[in-house]
Order: sequence, then structure tokens, then C-alpha cells
Amino acid sequence: MEKSLPKYRSVIIRTASYLYILLFVHASVSKLLDFENFRVQLAQSPLLSAYAGLIAPAVIALELLLVLLLCFKATRLAGLYASFFLMVSFTVYIYLILNFSDFVPCSCGGIIEQLGWTEHLVFNLAFAALAVVAIVLAEKAKGTHAGVVLFKSVLPSLAAAGIVVGLFLSSEYIIKQENNFIRRFGQHPIRDEKSLDLGANSYYFAGMADGQIYLGNTTAPLILTIVDTALTTKKSIKIRLDNTGHPFRFIQAQVKPPHFYLYDGTVPVIYRGQLGDSLARTISLEDCYFSQLQVTDSLNFVFRAQSSQSKSQVLGRLHLHQNPKVSLNETLLEKQLDGMFDTDGQLLRDDVAGELIYVYTYRNQFLVMDRELNLLRKLHTIDTTSRAQVQVRALSDGRHKMDAPPLQVNKTQAVHGQILFNASMLMGKFESREQWKRATVVDMYLTGKQEYLGSFYVHGRGKNKLSRLFATDKHVFVLSGSEIVRYRFAQAVARHFKTGEAENLEQSRQ
Repeated sequence: MEKSLPKYRSVIIRTASYLYILLFVHASVSKLLDFENFRVQLAQSPLLSAYAGLIAPAVIALELLLVLLLCFKATRLAGLYASFFLMVSFTVYIYLILNFSDFVPCSCGGIIEQLGWTEHLVFNLAFAALAVVAIVLAEKAKGTHAGVVLFKSVLPSLAAAGIVVGLFLSSEYIIKQENNFIRRFGQHPIRDEKSLDLGANSYYFAGMADGQIYLGNTTAPLILTIVDTALTTKKSIKIRLDNTGHPFRFIQAQVKPPHFYLYDGTVPVIYRGQLGDSLARTISLEDCYFSQLQVTDSLNFVFRAQSSQSKSQVLGRLHLHQNPKVSLNETLLEKQLDGMFDTDGQLLRDDVAGELIYVYTYRNQFLVMDRELNLLRKLHTIDTTSRAQVQVRALSDGRHKMDAPPLQVNKTQAVHGQILFNASMLMGKFESREQWKRATVVDMYLTGKQEYLGSFYVHGRGKNKLSRLFATDKHVFVLSGSEIVRYRFAQAVARHFKTGEAENLEQSRQ
């Protein structure tokens, strides 16, 4: 075929073929030598995350096949067509990333690793144009009509573009709503790290008021520590109780402006004090026993307790000015095994949205409720553990005991503005085990609907990893060992927050 062409046309066809061979050989060999990393990079793609396991080997095999086609004169034209279609697919892929993706991932490596995504787009367009020129020259030598060449080029190109768009749409749906445990890490979702040494590792987040973070302390339960959000100042308040004659076991503090609360569900007792004052007065005594408590307003509380009838954990409400004061919802927490360990979890309050969240510890589910404990939504995390994997033995006195360490799915959480931040205990597909040893993965979910937003790593502070989380409009605060660490959210994360209308309305009522 090429002998019948003028010399310069034959040179153009061979040059285009050799350049594609060089590109595909380098790209495929690079991917093979570091296949696991290539598959991880594909898993982070905002377009192809759900298909990383299939596409990774398929791309390498296709590139090597094209090299073989381009090496031989008899198959070179077919190789040029196929190379053009593949380059069209890559170009459409980059265009979608730049214009329709939730985030732009890190650029790929290989022969053009120094190029950004826009430069990649220009590079691909140039190579696609080179293939078109070579195809037209080769077809002209065969006497093929121009309309036939156009038909053979355009329709398969549209099909290739359609496949990429289809993969994008279906992958987005799978990753966000029907995830098969593939995490997506955006570019720098948190940044601007700052820390403050608290001097002890026994602190926990009690709440926030007037731009200041309040910390409780498990070893000094009557001390409330206040830290500014810039992490520059720290001061402590010694709380005075109007009655200390109780057999306390586990006193905890919680702040909901304009009050702070101290409580111990084993007594049971709840104290309330005014922020700015150190005195806390008893507002509830022996109304109900509880293991967790969330303040909904100054007179109403939501708690978790053990039902005296079913012996399972239940959620309930405490109304200080109603009769009866206590109401239980026996159906919210779904029993799978014993009703105690299998329903274990963390009760959270979202002041911005005016909602309550319950995140199960040993399964991939969380509940979204209003302040009256009406179930609004039942959602799930992206891991696949839908049933609690705990081995429980009932004792003669009615208590339950674990026979083996359980599979912990969710570690600790924070919620703010209808975004749940969940520190996961399980490694997803295509993730680095070395990274897991050094950092904690925090997954983000909408609580208004079933949607996974993405994940980020919180690296450990020396030997200490993340123990607790607290989120605001601009920052996520982390307790790690004796330090409190502040990270700033990137705009890609902050834009998902619900506005503070519910919180402002509540504060105006108090």
C-alpha cells in the first residue's frame, strides 16, 4: 500500500504509526510495572471508579494489541483506526473530568506525567489529528471514497465517546448510591493543618458556642476546657454541682448554647448551667437511665437505653415538662442478633439541619431522625457489612457477653449541615495498606439522601491516630493523642453543607 504513495505520504503514515507504538508501549509497560498503583489511580477517577477492576487490565491489553496491529503493514490501517477511536475516548474522558466532574484528580503518570489535564487534552487532540491524517492518506492510496472514510471514522468515534459518557453516568450512580466499596479521594479536601497540645489524651468534644470549642475530660469530668478555633488560647472552668451526693460512674459534658449540661446515665441525673457561669443545677433526677444522651433543647433530650422488657437497646425521649416524661421508640434500632451489641452505635445531633443521626458500629447503616425520633431516612455507608459480625453469649443473669472480638465497621463520627463524617475501620478496594497504617480514612455522606461524597485521609500524629471528630462550616477538628488538630475544608467539601437556618431558628426560641 505504502509503495504506491509518494514518499512523503508514506513517511507520514509510518511516523504516525511509530509515534503511536512508542506511546502505547511506554504507557502499557509503565502500567504493568506498577499495576496496583495504576488500578488505585483508576479507582480515584471521578468517571471510572466503579469499573477500575475491569478497565485497568483491559486498557493495558488494548494498548498492546494496538502496538501489534501498527507493527505490520497488513494491519496498520486497522491499527490507526483503532488508535484514533481510543484517543477519542481518552479525549472525551478528559473533557468530562474538566467540565462535569465533582473534582479533578491528580494527573496520570507515564510519558507525559508533567502535563496537567488541559495540556493532556491538547496532547490527545494533536495525536487524534495525526491519526486522522495518516488514515486519510492510507485510504486515498486504496482509492476509498471520501464519504466512506468519513463514515468509517465518525460513527465509531461517536460510539467510543458514547461508551465513555455511559461509563461516566453509570459509575457516578454506582459510586454515590450503590457503592461496591470503592473510595474516592479528591485533591486536598482538607488543608491548612494547625495543632495545639492539650497536655492529656482524655479529652472529647462537648460542643461549640460563640466561635469557641468546648472540650470535656474523662479523667477530670468537672473541668470544661475552652479552645478558640484558631487554636491559640486555652482556658478551663471548674464546674460546681448543686448536688454531688450521687454514686457517679461516668459523668459527661455537652454544650448547646446558651447552656452547658453534665449528666451521668447510671445515676441517672442531668445538670444544666448557663454558659459563662460555673454552677450547674439538677434538672432531671431518676427520670430514666441511659447510656447516651443528646440535648435537643433546654427541656428535651433524646437518649439511648436498654429496654426493661425486650432487654434490647432502644432510643427514647425525655420531656421535662410533659407527663409522662419518658417515651420510648422500640422499633428504630433493628435487632439482628442479641439487640445489644449488634445495635451498638453513636447518637449524634445536627443542629444546622435539626436532625438526629444514629450510626451503627458493627454494620454499614445509619438512621436519620427528626427531634421527635420519627425516622426520616435509613441510609448506608459504602462498605458491604450489612449484618453485625459479633459473637454473643447470654449469661445467667440476663447480661450479654462477646465471645470473640467483633468486626468494627465505623469508629467515630461527626455531623454538620447534613454531612456525616465517618471514620471507617475497613479498607476499601484498591487502597494502600501502607497508607492505612499511617492514617485514618474519613468518609463523607449526605444525610438528606443516599449519596457518598468522597473520602480523605487524616494522618496520625506520631504514633497516635484520630480518636474523635468535630466539624464546623469551615473546619474539621480532630483529637489525636494529646493534640487537637484543625484542618480547613476545601470548597469542594464546604459547598455541600446545608445552611444554618434550623440552628438559628432554635437559638431564637431559647
